[in-house]
Formats: sequence, C-alpha cells, structure tokens
Amino acid sequence: MDQLKGLAGKVGGGSGEQKPAAGGEQKDYLDKGGSLSLATPFLWQNAKVVEEVKVIKGTKVAEGVKVAEETKVAEEVTVIEETEVVEEAKVIEETKVAEETKVAEEAEVVPRRRRYPNGAIPPPNTKVTKLEDEFQKSTMGPRKDAKLPCRPAYGTVGPEVTLWTNHFELIPSSKLVLYRYDIKVATPQGQENAPTGKKLAQIIKLLLEDHRYREFQPDIVTDFRSTLLSRCELNPDAAPLDIQYRVEGENAPRANAQVYRLSITSQTALTVSDLTDYLASTNMNTAFDKQPLLQALNIFLHHYSKSRPAVTTVGSSKSFPLAQKSPEDNRDLGAGLIALQGFFSSVRAATNRILVNVNVSHGAFYKAIGLDEVIQKYGSTNKAKLQRFLKKVRVRMLHLKPTDKDGNPISRVKTIWGLANINDGRELDHPPRVPRLGAGPNEVKFFLNDAPEAPASSSTGQAAKTPASKNKGQSKEGGRYISVYDFFQETYNWRVEDEGLPVVNIGNSRKPIYVPAEACIVMPGQNSQAKLTPDQTTNMIGIAVRRPFDNLRSITGEGVNAVGLSRQANTSLAHFDVSVKTDLITVRGRVLPTPELQYGPLKVPVVANGLQYELPKSERKKLIFPKGGSWNMTGAGFNDGGDLRNWSYLMIFTNGKPTKEREVAERVRAEGELRGKVAAFHQYLRVAGITAPMPLEGRSRDITGPDDNTLEEFFRLYDCHVKGLQDKKPGFLLIILPTRDPALYNRIKQLGDITLGIHTVCVVANKFIKGDVRYFANVALKVNLKLGGVNQLLENRDNKTKPLGIIDEGKTMVVGLDVTHPSPGSTSKAPSVAGMVASVDKMLAQWPAILRIQTSREEMVKEIRLMLESRLLLWRKNNRELPQNLLVYRDGVSEGQYATVLDSELPLLREACDHLYPATDSKKGLPRITIIIVGKRHHIRFYPTVVKDADTSSNPRNGTVVDRGITEARNWDFFLQSHTALQGTARPAHYYVVLDEIFTNRKVSPTMHNAAAAVEQLTHHMCYLFGRATTAVRVCPPVYYADIVCERARCYLSRLFDDTAPSGTPAQSEAGDGGFPPARGEDVLVHPKLRDTMFYI
Repeated sequence: MDQLKGLAGKVGGGSGEQKPAAGGEQKDYLDKGGSLSLATPFLWQNAKVVEEVKVIKGTKVAEGVKVAEETKVAEEVTVIEETEVVEEAKVIEETKVAEETKVAEEAEVVPRRRRYPNGAIPPPNTKVTKLEDEFQKSTMGPRKDAKLPCRPAYGTVGPEVTLWTNHFELIPSSKLVLYRYDIKVATPQGQENAPTGKKLAQIIKLLLEDHRYREFQPDIVTDFRSTLLSRCELNPDAAPLDIQYRVEGENAPRANAQVYRLSITSQTALTVSDLTDYLASTNMNTAFDKQPLLQALNIFLHHYSKSRPAVTTVGSSKSFPLAQKSPEDNRDLGAGLIALQGFFSSVRAATNRILVNVNVSHGAFYKAIGLDEVIQKYGSTNKAKLQRFLKKVRVRMLHLKPTDKDGNPISRVKTIWGLANINDGRELDHPPRVPRLGAGPNEVKFFLNDAPEAPASSSTGQAAKTPASKNKGQSKEGGRYISVYDFFQETYNWRVEDEGLPVVNIGNSRKPIYVPAEACIVMPGQNSQAKLTPDQTTNMIGIAVRRPFDNLRSITGEGVNAVGLSRQANTSLAHFDVSVKTDLITVRGRVLPTPELQYGPLKVPVVANGLQYELPKSERKKLIFPKGGSWNMTGAGFNDGGDLRNWSYLMIFTNGKPTKEREVAERVRAEGELRGKVAAFHQYLRVAGITAPMPLEGRSRDITGPDDNTLEEFFRLYDCHVKGLQDKKPGFLLIILPTRDPALYNRIKQLGDITLGIHTVCVVANKFIKGDVRYFANVALKVNLKLGGVNQLLENRDNKTKPLGIIDEGKTMVVGLDVTHPSPGSTSKAPSVAGMVASVDKMLAQWPAILRIQTSREEMVKEIRLMLESRLLLWRKNNRELPQNLLVYRDGVSEGQYATVLDSELPLLREACDHLYPATDSKKGLPRITIIIVGKRHHIRFYPTVVKDADTSSNPRNGTVVDRGITEARNWDFFLQSHTALQGTARPAHYYVVLDEIFTNRKVSPTMHNAAAAVEQLTHHMCYLFGRATTAVRVCPPVYYADIVCERARCYLSRLFDDTAPSGTPAQSEAGDGGFPPARGEDVLVHPKLRDTMFYI
C-alpha cells in the first residue's frame, strides 16, 4: 500500500519552477545604460532547468514528472531556417542536461551607434504610432468595398514591452518610377522545353551584356526569369532579339552555340510614391493594389545577390554565400550533403513605411566533391532513391578539356537526368543496352558508329549523334555496341576504378548520354531538395539552432551586406536613389496573462475484501499556475479519465544491424521483463484516472519487415477477440518497437486506423522498459485523448472569469483546417490531403478529425462542405443542437491566397450550413463565421531589449503579442509567441483575420476592452489546452491537431510520400517511380470505430 501511495506521489514530477544558475541568481545581460555588455555573464544557452530532471545515465531519477511534448523531427526538412526546438521536443527521456551549466559571455549585438547618445534603446517610431492611432479613429464608420475586415482596434491586455525586430526601414525616393518589362524566351527549334533555371539566368545575363542594353545596365534590375525593371524607359525593339548562348567563363560563343530568341515587352510604369502615400493614408476606403510595387521592390532588392557569382540563391528570397566562416567539417550533414548559412530577405509593407525583413537561414547543399564520393556517402543500394537524390544535379566533366577561342580552359557543365535506365532511348534505331536501373559501366552499352564519316562523340557516344542513330534503317555495318567502361578507356584513356558505381545519364531519356560517376565533379552551391534522413536532420538542428542574439548579430553584421542593404556593397541603392536605415527597428508588444489550469485528483488503488477499488486521493480539483509557459502534474490526474476496457500489447522484433536499442529489446525478451513493465504502466494509468483492467496477455513477434503477414495476423487475432466480447468500443494495442522504424510505424497505423479500427500507441523498448513514470506520463496523455478523456482545462473561477470568452458559452465550434502536399522524395502520384478537426463541446479537449484526398499541390479544400457537415453533426450529437458560431483557424495559406479562401472555401462552408441549419436560423444570420489564417513559416522574429522581458533562452516571454509597428493599420492581424522555446530563436505564429462575423459586433467583457483583445487572448489561452503536452504550444490547438492529422495521412500513403516505404514493385524499382497505384479516397478513410475519436494522436 505504501508503495502504491509512493507511486501516486510521483505523478507529475517537480514544481516546474526554473532553477537559477549555480553559484547565484540569474545575471542581467543589459548594463545600466541599456546596452548589451560583454562583461555581463548570462545563461544564454540554458534550456529551462526543471527541478526533477534526470541529469545523465546513472544519476538518481528525481521522483517527479514533467510531462512534456514528444520530440518530433519534421520529416520534410530540406531547408531549415533558424530552427527552434519545437515545443514537442520536450520528452525528458530524450533530453540530456549537462552536469554543469556553461555560463557564456554574450557579445554586444546591437552596436552603440544604433542607440541614443545616452545608450538607451530607441522607442518605437512615434510617427508610426501616431498614424496607427489616427487610423483607428477613422474606422468608426463603415468600410466601403472591403474584402477583408478592418482592424477593429489594437489589443490592450497585458503590460507593454519594447522589442527589437529583424526589420530595416527602406526609404525610396518620392520621384522613383520603375518601368516594368516582361521577358519571354522562345523554345528553340528541336528542343522540347524552354530554358529554365541556371541556363535561363545566363541567357538574361547575356541579354544585359548585348550592345543594345549594355549602356542601360546600371539602370536595370531583373529577377533573371521573366521580368526587367528599369529606372528609365527602354523603348525595346518591336522585333525579337537573338542571343547566342555561351556558358559562364567563355569569352565568345562556340561555333555551334544555340541561339535563343527573346521578346521584351513593356508592361507598366510603377510609381513608388503611390505605395508610400497609401501606407501613410488614414482613409480606410483608399483602394490600392500594393502587390505589383512590393514585387518590384523585391526584384530590385534581390538583384544584388542574384548577380554575385560567389552567392547561390534559393527561390526568390534566400541567398547563401559560398564562402562560409564555419569549417566544412562543422557543417557536414552526412550522406553527401553540407549545411550553408545564408539570409532570407523580403520587402514588406507596414503602416507609414516600407520594411525589409532579414533573417538567418540554413540550407542543405550537395558537397562540391566527386560524384563518385557523393554516391558512396549516400549509398547506392536503393537505386530509385539514389536517382531521385541526384536528379538535376549539375556536374562538371573531368574527361573533357574544352578551351575558349583564346585557349583558356573553361568548364563543361552538364545536368544529371538520372541513372542509366532500362527504358532509355527506346525510340532510337539502336537503343542502349541497360540491364537494370543504375547498372555499372561494364554493363551499360550503347551503339557507336565507327564509320569514317561519323563525327567524334562529345561524351560517351550519344546514340542520337551518330549517323546510325539519325537515319532509320541504316545498316549496322561500321558500328558496334561498346560499354561505357571500354569507351572511356579507348577514347579518353580513362580507366574507371570503381566498376560497381552506377552510370549516370546527362542527356535525357530519349537521347541518353552516359558517363561514369568518376568523371563528374558536383558544382558548388546546389540546394538539395531531398528529404533529410533522421541523422541529417539531427545534424542540421545542431547547426541551425542558434541563440537569439547570435542570429541578431549575424543579421546586423554580415546580413546587411549579404542581402544588399549597404550602399558600399550594393551600388544600385544610390543609382536608384533608395536608402536603407541599417538600424534595427523597435516595436511595441504586450505580454498576455497566463491562465490557470485545472486537473482532476489522483486515484489511489486499494484492495478490500478481495476486491480492488480506485479511490480519489482528494475530492478537490487540482489547480496549477504555469510558469514560463510550462507546468507539471504534481499530485494531479486527468480531469476525465477514459475507459480502457479491452487492451493488450505486442513487442516486435525485426532484423537489422545490432544497436544498443535492439540489445535492450533482446534482453527484455530473454529475461522476461516485459510483463512487469506493462503492469507498472497499467498501474500508472489507473493512478492518473484512466479506468483500465489488466491487459490481455500480450505477445512478442519476430517479423522480417513492415509487410510481414505475421504483424497483420496478430492484429486480426486481437480484433477477433474484441469482437467476441461484443464490445462496441474499439480495442487498444500498446506496441513496443525495438527501435524507431518509420516504415513499421506507418504499417501499424494503417492496420489500426484504417483496416481494423484498433487504437494503437507505439513506444520504443529501451525507453519503455526503464519504467520511468515521466515516460509513462507522456504515453498516458495520448492514451487518454484516444479514449475520449479530458486531460486539462482552464480554470473558470465562480463561472465569472471565462478564460475562453465566447467559447465558455458552449455555442461556438472551433475548427482547424490544413492541407499537406507532396514533399521532396514523393512519387509523382502523391496527392495533397486535406485534414479538418473540430471541437465537440466547450471544453476544447476532444477534436475528432476527417481526411480527404485532393489534387496534388492544390491548397484550396474541394470537399470542405462534406467535411464541415460531418463535424457539425458530431457537435449536434454531443450538444443536441448546432453551434451558433463557427471559429475557423486555417493553416497553410500564403498571403497571396487570403482572398482565395473567401472566394473558394467560404461559399462551400456556407453551403454546408444551409444544408443543416433550419431556415429560422439562417434568417437570423446563423451560424456566424470567423476565419483566421495562421502562418507558421514566416521569418519575423522579436528580441527583448531588457532582461525583465526575456526568458531563460533570451527570447521574449511566452504570451508576447505584437499587433503594431510592423503590421498594416487596415489589416486585422497579430503575431503571438505563445510558447517558450527551450533553445534557438522563438518563432511567433502570425494570425490574420480574413472574415469576422462573431467578435466585432459582439459586446466584449470589460477586461478585454475590444474585439482585437478578445481574439488575441482567446487564441493565447487555447495554446494551453494542447492535450499531448504540459506546455503552451506555438500555434493554437485546432491548427496543431489539423497538422498532426495531415501527417497521419502521410503514414497511410507512405508508399507515395515516403522514401521509408518498402521498395515496391519491379516497375517502380526499374523506372524509379510510378510502380505504385494512385491514391484513393478509401486510403485515408478512417475505420468507423475510430472515426469520432482522436485516433491521430
């Protein structure tokens, strides 16, 4: 009995308070004058230190639990920017806390010249603040012809703080006019596609060097794709221009160089003062389309980095210097990739000014080494995967020694089409002989015409270039098939050393050109679009996660020059009469109050008269006040524990190389420890408040892989057992895995969620077997949500506080909506998948979900009507009536698509309501709908200016909201940092209201003052109700859950989305793609038993 009480006392862990540094209290990082001081030590690098943390292996585990979010490394990280440790990365079992806290001295970030003479931090721009206030006064009347709602007010809740933000003010001349011209490059005769990428950029460079444009070159900027901007009218010729191509470094075109025909057409004249006047206007009915001018200013800004040979650019707004300060070994990601640090930059509109947003960015790039080395580092076992990894990589030929007309050596650069493939050159008269995808140089053979009149081949004897290949039916006399190995030996005296490496095709599938990997050097500065492996992701996080003021130092230092904000570096600034204030701006923020949380009592199992009971340790609910955005469950249980009637467990063993994780799993099986650990976990579930009998006797199974029938047989056997009990509730399986195995995990979720309707939770053996209650607590959070339980609530004292505002009235359904798209590494048949979650009552604890497949890369949700109808019916089932309000949080929409949401999705939402709501409600305008777009992938950051406004990681305190200074007065949006980043730079979420029928016309509580404050506070408070964690999360739960359910859809469709899927059919292995059947709607149709549950947690 004492042991049971002891176990109950351990639930939740320590107090959750942060520990001061060893040897004294936390030091201020600001001196009395307000400047950052080199001599002031501060714990910049410290993650939050929890009282009862397991320090390292072998130390005593404190008797307490800090329930934290599980680590989730994003599977689609290709370019990781200024990565923060996501709020889910809090599984303490995986956190190694150093024995000693390293106290680092922080270098001065913002130079003193950027401050006032007395060293004080400059206040937010008073002119901007005055205009914002004046604009609010003008919004009292109706707004004419407005598609988006006007900001009703600025928020007022919470103490004010002053923050640095990563923005610089751009000041163009009031007389500046930009003349815009479109460039079109015709597809040359005999070629299938018009030039793109590097070749297109080189063609436009040659255009600017042409004698007809050379004198205007200082007046011209371009995006090197389709647009020219000039500060003076060019009056281009009506006739197209012919540009003869030459590669970079050649002083003259080759004799047979391709000629490209360019058309330059005038589009419009853009007066920059039109934009500045609009941003300075207080007339809310002023209509102006600012996008063309913002696009033009971005082209102007990015022309600088795109013109520099020592810089590589990714997309339109990221630039990466090829010369890096950090040694290459420190940036090695493994498998042939390396990390580069660069900068993102973008011109943005704000009230009364134009701003440039600059942020540190990191990307994964191919190593500039021999292609054979890259292949060896990456691995060549899976040829289809290797082909996707190498496709479109530019390589320099080593066997060719071309020179220009003056005899100077130049590089011959080609682009990899793929590996040698069995289907290459099928239409040729003498097609290549390739036994399989990725065959070696001795196996790949092509037809070489040895006739005297045959021209010498430029590479390996491209079949299409020989007379025998050009003329149908020509006799084979004088020609022969030769291997790539022999051809290089005979023609270039090049002996291929590694005959096992695959041959690459630098032509195309119709006209292949084969070269051995050893003859290629990877060109520098090529961004990899491949999905990073778990090890690469870990390495990238180690490189990209930087302290906030390290990033700020980079931005204000090399960043200013790198993105062209310095007049000394970028001469176009002076030539176009544009200036940039290279002082960071400050903005006004507020710190929203922290809500109080409510948990239920612990339950203590007792035995009396041979019967077992679970008695509440206390009848009183447990109230917890979070500190720093996190808390623990000391002495607390779930508010409403689920009912786990029928459950069992399965321990899986797979083949694989020996690891410590596998050794632990094998030891557990050999020593029979599994049953005891499952019993301990069962005991914990009951203590936390879950009704759970002893599990059905579990099993251990050896399987060969995810597709092993043994796995499905066990699932079906257990399913038969549940059906025999005639229990309508779904079964539950605890799956113990030997190691993290994405392919196996995907298969388990497909069997449980789609095929059989069985709840599953996967754990890793070496963690579960330790029996640590902290790990059990993390798992229990998921279990209770799957069972329909309630983990935490916000305290509503005397029913007067109403921490969730309108939600507490029980008449508002909250909806989360997201769409996931194919990622790098996905097959061409991978679709997009839409996911919707919705609350079922005012507690915001349960969020059942629905999934639908749609056309690839389509962001607007086509089946949103049927999806919403299903959520409304579920609400009515739980509440006996339909909701009066629908609050929709929409994720994944870019700024340019806001209006599209209103044009495409809103009408379908209204159709769903018209179908279900009675006519009487419709006449009353019910349901009222508010749609808020949530942005997560922006580059806006905030930095505290004084220590009292900073958390232990030197980020702003959680709850910091910014709705002025960098926003537009006409728009209703705000930035909210609701979470605490354990390390790295915190990224706030951006919330943008595109429709409001709920808040603006509603009387708000006296503490809120206005509708804007009500929305900000409601959104912030919801972030404390993410049921899988004991932390406030970065985005509000409806968006978070919608994102998770979309990720679960990728598990079901892993054959199309994921490289971890089994190799598939022979056709897929040979062709590298297309062997899998396309996605069907039933692939993501959740089993009826789980459909109304949080199966995806």
